[in-house]
Amino acid sequence: MRQIVLDTETTGLDWRNGDRVIEIGCVELLNRSLTGRHFHVYINPERGIDAEAVAVHGITEEFLADKPRFASIVAEFEDFVRDAELIIHNASFDVGFLDSELERLGRARISGLCAGVIDTLRLAKEQNPGKKASLDALCDRYEIDNAHRELHGALLDAELLAEVYLAMTRGQESLMIGLEDEPAVRETDSEGALAVRVALKVLRATEAETQSHEAVLDDIAKANKGLCLWRPQEPAQAS
Repeated sequence: MRQIVLDTETTGLDWRNGDRVIEIGCVELLNRSLTGRHFHVYINPERGIDAEAVAVHGITEEFLADKPRFASIVAEFEDFVRDAELIIHNASFDVGFLDSELERLGRARISGLCAGVIDTLRLAKEQNPGKKASLDALCDRYEIDNAHRELHGALLDAELLAEVYLAMTRGQESLMIGLEDEPAVRETDSEGALAVRVALKVLRATEAETQSHEAVLDDIAKANKGLCLWRPQEPAQAS
């Protein structure tokens, strides 16, 4: 199971108004373990950056002046995330921006490139209704050290989000281990869809255990005038 934890920084809040992606950070999870592989790039947006956005991430137009355009890094980005499941905090924001950049170049959208998207913001709200669900709040809840996060940064936030996601879904780890321990039997349910059932191990009683069981039933029958619910009763004879 390959998953990519992803974050972006942008020139503003709305790609519909022409805002662009200026940073992408990704880290790889394989079977719920960080592999150490990552993808990180700064991008020249070919436009100005809102002052409010600079206050959040600290990335300036001067810093991005010599950075590559999205068209120059798109193939490498696609190769890194292709066929993986994406894990994103507030996924509609990042996916909207990435789809806008991809469509600008006539490339396939995220939905056609990746296996799916998990929105950790939605997941956090479902798990803890009414509680704060920002990345900082989740780091506090799961005791993940984010003291070095003074400004937003795509790679740093992706690394923190990976730890948050693993903590939020910790029970799935034992479920996966359990499924790997036993062979699965493929069958169909009542509607004909494929279902997965773990094969059951049958343990049969030994001869000594069977004799001991029969002795207990004899004692029960003796105490109840020959009646024992765990033994078949002979049909009554017609008079």
